[in-house]
Amino acid sequence: MHHHGYLWTGPKQRFDQEALRRPPHPEPPPAGSRPELIQRYREVAAEFPVSDLPPLETAYWLVKPRPLVRGMWGEAKEAVAWLGEQLALHAPRFTSEAERDVARLARLVDSAAEDLAAGGDVSYGFYLERPSYLSLALVTCSPNRAMPELPCPVRE
Repeated sequence: MHHHGYLWTGPKQRFDQEALRRPPHPEPPPAGSRPELIQRYREVAAEFPVSDLPPLETAYWLVKPRPLVRGMWGEAKEAVAWLGEQLALHAPRFTSEAERDVARLARLVDSAAEDLAAGGDVSYGFYLERPSYLSLALVTCSPNRAMPELPCPVRE
């Protein structure tokens, strides 16, 4: 078992494109469906696996392109250290003063360590100035507890 780190920052408006943040339905629309429904299904089926947008379900980061992996660690404490570094780096841009609180950020890191130690995933999101959004995720791999069928994106 190991852990992958993911980071996304971008315009809040783009983050809100939820259709591109969820995988397509396993079955395409039936024959005879409205053309716009078929076209939308095709768009989502083509875009979801290659989009850099954070998926709605954290484990689906594992189907995203390999270059989106920001780090890979064999130990949860190493992954959590990266998370803490990212929080410290981005905290000055958080729109909420309460979210910048150092004690609160330390509690988030501690909570992430517990979740990873239990084999879970971690996903945090923060509004940044401009309005932008920051998404940070740590995903347990080989296998992922929530979706064990998903392959590791960095192993052949």
